[in-house]
Amino acid sequence: MDIRSYNRDAWDRQVDTRNQWTIPVSRDEVEAARAGTWHVLLTPSRSVPRSWFPPLSGAKVLGLASGGGQQGPIFAAAGAEVTVLDNSPRQLEQDQMVAERDGLHLRTVEGDMRDLTGFPDAAFDLVFHPVSNTFVPEVEPVWREAYRVLRRGGVLLAGFDNPFVHIFDEARLDRGELVVAHALPYSEAESLSPEELEERRREGRPLEFGHTLEALIGGQLATGFLLTGFYEDREPDPEENPLTRYTATFIATRAVKP
Repeated sequence: MDIRSYNRDAWDRQVDTRNQWTIPVSRDEVEAARAGTWHVLLTPSRSVPRSWFPPLSGAKVLGLASGGGQQGPIFAAAGAEVTVLDNSPRQLEQDQMVAERDGLHLRTVEGDMRDLTGFPDAAFDLVFHPVSNTFVPEVEPVWREAYRVLRRGGVLLAGFDNPFVHIFDEARLDRGELVVAHALPYSEAESLSPEELEERRREGRPLEFGHTLEALIGGQLATGFLLTGFYEDREPDPEENPLTRYTATFIATRAVKP
């Protein structure tokens, strides 16, 4: 299966169904960012601390797999020179729409988060990578490429699933039943039956992959990053994910290229 093509089509359809990560920021939010009042999310509900960011005025920022018209336009309104890379053309259209609506300058690039060969070494001051590497089979190439395109002293801000969420049977979890069914690392592409995969395709649901903490955090360290910040987050509505009644289900990290 061509995972990239499958998930590109799925995320294009998520725009049509108005997934929360496809709804662009408002004109008011853009104007507030121009005035210096802004916040963005790496994970579902907890704003990234402003202290995690370098000065944005004039900074070169890569939104890595962060299409949807949310973070990129805010960074551009705050004065950054922004490039948004995403696998989904429809997600990139959301960023383009906001830029045209509000007179922002940002660049959009369709591409794979694991392959940034279109960008030179040391091209960016900040790589902003919200929860999205759950949609690729391997995460280590993401860290390697982010490291390469960052200048020395550049910052990588990343959000991702806490891996344990992928060990449970999804259908029973939706009914509130915590039943362990999968080992990590986990691949829906390999674990779902042909009938289940076809149902996913019809519904326009992306395929997910459960990475290990060694890959997600150890992978950043092995690449050469220094971790300087960490927090956890959860879905605000337990109906969305019953696991949030018990513990945080997302992780955010701040890392620096020394």
